[in-house]
This record gives sequence, C-alpha cells and structure tokens, in this order.
Amino acid sequence: MSRIPADVQRDTDLAYGPDPAQCLDVYRPGRVDKAPLLFFVHGGGWARGDKAAAAVVGQKVAHWTARGYVVVSVNYRLLPQAQPLEQVEDVARALAWVQRAAPGWGADPAACLLMGHSAGAHLLTLLAADPAIGAGAGARPGRGVVALDTAAFDLVALMEGPHLPLHDQAWGDDPAVWRAGSPIHRLQGRPDAPMLLVCSALRPRVYRQAQQFAARARSFGGAVQVIAVDLSHRELNADLGEDGPYTAAVDDFVQGLGLL
Repeated sequence: MSRIPADVQRDTDLAYGPDPAQCLDVYRPGRVDKAPLLFFVHGGGWARGDKAAAAVVGQKVAHWTARGYVVVSVNYRLLPQAQPLEQVEDVARALAWVQRAAPGWGADPAACLLMGHSAGAHLLTLLAADPAIGAGAGARPGRGVVALDTAAFDLVALMEGPHLPLHDQAWGDDPAVWRAGSPIHRLQGRPDAPMLLVCSALRPRVYRQAQQFAARARSFGGAVQVIAVDLSHRELNADLGEDGPYTAAVDDFVQGLGLL
C-alpha cells in the first residue's frame, strides 16, 4: 500500500456479512462531520483482487481524504465461491451496511459516491441499472457512480464475439445468464444515479459498449457521461488521484454532483 496519509485513521476488515470475504476497510481523515463517502469496489475479473491493494486505495485515499471524504474499500466473495450475480448482491449488502454505519464515522450516508474498476465497475453499473438489487438489500442509491473501464456492459455481445478466457470462467455458456448480468439489458428505466463511464482509449470496443449503454440510459432520461482517457486499463485504476487531467475530469463530474 502506498501514499496513505499518516493522519488518516484506518479501520480494517469490518464485517458486513457472515463470510470472511464479506468485509471492508474504512479510511477516515481525522474528525469530520457529515463528510461525503467514497465507496470503492475493486476489480480482478470477478476472481481476484483485494480491497487493500496499492492500486486500489493508495492514490484514491490520499486524494479524497484530503477533500474531507471518508473512503470505504470493499471486498466481496470471488469466483469460484460466488458467481458474479451473487457478487453484486454482496456489493449491495456492503453499501447498505456502510450507509447504516456512516453516521458513526462522521459521514453522511446520503452523500455517497460509488466507484469501481473493471469487474467492480461492472457490479456497480449493474446495481445502478437495476435499482431492485440495491433495494432488496436495503441500500439507498448513491449520489453518483464512476465506472472505471469495464468491458461488461453487454455480456451477450461480448460473449458472442472475441473475448478473454476470464469471461468464460465468470459467465459460462448460458445466454440467459449473460443477459441477466448485462447492465444494458437490465436497464429498463433511468439509472438510479448520474454516471461517469471512464474508458481506456486503448480499448475501443469497451468505449463503444459504454457509448451504447449511455445512449440507452439517456433514452430513459438518465444522466450518463462517457470519457476516453489515454491510459491503460491498469493505469486508470492506479493513477486516479494523481494530479493531472484525468483526475481533474473525475473531480469535475463529482463537483457537478455537489460532492466536492
């Protein structure tokens, strides 16, 4: 882990469910009152990753705690223990738990920014596309969603074309499962929060899928922005929070939500 400021208090492995994987870390910038929340979900192809990885928290914790945020980084059950459609239920359960616990940290549960990378971005996009998932866990919608470079907006199209072996491992060969896991197909109305879809300019297929999801969301009146950034898939995660135009673009979106 890198760049966690010395004055930030870290509470680790707080359980939001009975399974050891259902836990999260909280980073608090000293004494705060009604602070906004950053709720982050890591990636890793639905099979790997960890809430405490340097690329997940280092730059982001430094950047957002300096702006008065309480930062939460979430683990969830991974393959093969849990399928992605179970993982999104873990994320919804974690969000509900965080919203209940937030006042005890000096944070405002109504001022929650949801952010995820890769598979984590997919899970949060699915949550925003189908509000019934969060409602079923007792979670309230976030104020906004920042999805960092997920390729899984339309799993039907993805699985029917060239794709990585990790997608076969996660999604199998059942088109009904692909459709159930596709945010673009679960979206039957306006997403429950404004969204910023960040794509690597090095992955044009991902950018096209993001544009298609955004167009469908806008047809329902949703507020969805798409940006392409000249960074790799990994860099879009690790570099967010560093000074520069990429972080500034995300901050502009967050400021538009009234959270900066």
